[in-house]
Amino acid sequence: MLKEQIYELGKKARTASRILATASTRMKNEGLIAMAEALRVNKGEILSANRLDLENGHSTGLPEPMLERLLLNEKRIDEMAYGLDKTADLKDPVGEVLGAWKNRQGLEIGRTRVPLGVIGIVYESRPNVTADAAGLCLKSGNSVILKGGKEAINSNRIIASIISSAARSRGIPEGAIQFIDSTDRESTAILMKMNEYLDVLIPRGGKGLKEAIQQNATVPVIMTGMGICHVFIDETADMPMAVNIAVNAKVSRPSTCNSAETLLIHEKCAEALLPSVAKALEEKGVELRGDERARTIWPGMKRASMEDWATEYLDLIMSVKVVKGLEEAVDHINTYGTGHSEAIVTENYSSSSRFLEAVDAAAVYVNASTRFTDGGEFGFGAEMGISTQKLHARGPMGLEQLTSVKYIIRGHGQIRG
Repeated sequence: MLKEQIYELGKKARTASRILATASTRMKNEGLIAMAEALRVNKGEILSANRLDLENGHSTGLPEPMLERLLLNEKRIDEMAYGLDKTADLKDPVGEVLGAWKNRQGLEIGRTRVPLGVIGIVYESRPNVTADAAGLCLKSGNSVILKGGKEAINSNRIIASIISSAARSRGIPEGAIQFIDSTDRESTAILMKMNEYLDVLIPRGGKGLKEAIQQNATVPVIMTGMGICHVFIDETADMPMAVNIAVNAKVSRPSTCNSAETLLIHEKCAEALLPSVAKALEEKGVELRGDERARTIWPGMKRASMEDWATEYLDLIMSVKVVKGLEEAVDHINTYGTGHSEAIVTENYSSSSRFLEAVDAAAVYVNASTRFTDGGEFGFGAEMGISTQKLHARGPMGLEQLTSVKYIIRGHGQIRG
């Protein structure tokens, strides 16, 4: 029965995707603006549903970082609405000509952007993803099937209902935005094998979810990665800058994938800089776990284990390691990082250039916080997630990353000999 219901969503999504592929920019934008206004008008309903999810989360012992991701308030709903408005303002990628040329037989060959088709999103905790994903899919001409986690079922249900109704009121076809209203894990298993109707599946969530999809999905998958991000303080780093960046990268919102989990510091500046950075972090409530050299300089740290270097805490915990220099820092990052976001704090141009060149990650920063890895901050409007893979899309996935290409060939009767 559940399989039949989800396949019915797939059929509707496929039909809608064919209409959206040729929909006008104006119609899509009007749908987005209506969705944004509907969120603002229905804040009370959304907050009531979110309170139910939070109560359930507390009663079932949901970890604090998950509760923080789950939480909605008026500001976060306004941000969701603002993201939809900004997406409406962005350039429509569909139909953009990426190149044109003639071959030796005189065929006129062009390459243009087209929607992917039907996109499935499986996500945990964060109900804002419901609006962000729907908005990006709509603007890029894709239909979407949303599958949120059980911890946010009430929030996701009401948000999906509100925005899909608002979109339909502006001519967006039924089936363009759909929500799997089930907490049964089998629904995810069905979705990840629905090759007949799903063009791509994008998971946003913890390690367990992503591993399950990697191992079992038969539909194409774009992985949005875990964020074991690092800040490396080089020997020439400006002290106030190093402190500000390290604190912001860890503390501003520790439950996000772009927050820093490990602090690396050059041995030549560790004695001078580490106490200032460690003190600033601890004053913000961060638990530090250091290697032996770091603990010698700042004895209050807990001892870091090998597990710590490979842990995405998503909490006010940070591991600290003193390294011999840039190359050891790069080697550590490339060994334990997840290819998400990495930062160096340095006043040395050669060091910054080497770091940018050698670190293997989707986003690499010089003298800036890893927290900027975000579709909105990059000017993409919202995002579908941060892709850490290298095929098709890498980094914040905005509108362009939700398109493919089509070759348009015009001839004058040519045939191939």
